Amino acid sequence: MAAATPSPTPPGSLKRIVAASLIGTTIEWYDFFLYGSAAALVFNKLFFPESDPLVGTLLSFLTYAVGFAARPLGALVFGHYGDRLGRKKLLVLSLLLMGGATFAIGLLPTHATVGSAAPLLLTALRLVQGFALGGEWGGAVLLVSEHGDAKRRGFWASWPQTGAPAGQLLATGVLSALTALLSESAFTSWGWRIPFLLSGVLVMVGLWIRLSVDESPVFKAALAAAEERKAADGAVEKLPLVAVLRHHWKDVLVAMGARMAENISYYVITAFILVYATTSVGLSKQTALNAVLIGSAVHFAVIPLWGALSDRIGRRPVYLIGAVGVGAWMFPFFALIDRGSFGSLLLAVTVGLVLHGAMYAPQAAFFSEMFATRMRYSGASIGAQFSSVAAGAPAPLIATALLADHGSSTPIALYVIAAALLTIVALACARETRNTDLTEADEPSAVPARVGADA
Repeated sequence: MAAATPSPTPPGSLKRIVAASLIGTTIEWYDFFLYGSAAALVFNKLFFPESDPLVGTLLSFLTYAVGFAARPLGALVFGHYGDRLGRKKLLVLSLLLMGGATFAIGLLPTHATVGSAAPLLLTALRLVQGFALGGEWGGAVLLVSEHGDAKRRGFWASWPQTGAPAGQLLATGVLSALTALLSESAFTSWGWRIPFLLSGVLVMVGLWIRLSVDESPVFKAALAAAEERKAADGAVEKLPLVAVLRHHWKDVLVAMGARMAENISYYVITAFILVYATTSVGLSKQTALNAVLIGSAVHFAVIPLWGALSDRIGRRPVYLIGAVGVGAWMFPFFALIDRGSFGSLLLAVTVGLVLHGAMYAPQAAFFSEMFATRMRYSGASIGAQFSSVAAGAPAPLIATALLADHGSSTPIALYVIAAALLTIVALACARETRNTDLTEADEPSAVPARVGADA
């Protein structure tokens, strides 16, 4: 039996859904990126004070990478229950987990107070952050993708993607303001805690908005169809993870490969750059933060434009522009930073983020359109988050280690170029998904494999 066709979402309701997803993802990414910026600026001194400064930074980035390690687990758990129970419930839970962990980091004692217990507590809370974010992304983009229509799905689904630069903008903006207003000693002593504690207020706002939206109509129709099939012949669906690996394993691999350049380039441009600009080039923390701040604002603005372009020419061509562009930009990127001026640093970061946006914008619609509804949360989340362990997680760590070993940006540029080549290969193996009707994948031939009640 075919899944019932869901009713079109009214434009006003769709905008409310987009706003709820955007605000929620902004808060989640604010929490996640805040940790990355703090890891580059102060955590090495507060939690690893007995180490050499660069070694302390490496250890700080290692705890940063731990958050990525928890994201696949979050993808599996949230994906399973999101495909079984719905997108909305899991999005509320992810927001609570992320906000609670971030607020707790703001209350943590440092190494000077509790010794080695401090970095252990920091790492545990980072794991909770990663677990929550692993489930957040898939639910947020699916909620919008499944409410919207195929013609403008790339545009509307790109708005939750702007939550990443918006969160980066908010996190960097708060840190930039604090470093400008406070002395170095005051910021290191207590000022760094303020943006983490602010997360508690932001979560309350996000929860109020998320609780007001409706569940995805596409999911509700697919759930009703599954219940009808079960009532008719006693068949039950296999676990979403099993169905994904059986029917969509190629799509999962494509999604993982597509994320390599996108994920690695982003963390090199926004997180590692804070280390490189301040230690190798001699620019101030404030100058580096301001460059990332302005670049993130431009990044936010161009993502919906790239998303709209993907509705016109396809997901793959736009994604390819970003992958090729980021790879080609890496040597000019570091050459501009090495000039040591704010203007050249700003140009390097902004162009890099604009090119990154060409990959990030169509990603939400692209991944959503690859999978059937009853396995879509699992499939999109697994493809997106498992790749983060090999891509975004070690990117600042690898870049910092390459800098320490070689004292040059050349190996780092080659590292990003290699990631771009992997993404280009993945895109060559991908199918174009533009104009896909999300209910088509829910026809009998494409639904998750079923087994009889006596199996």
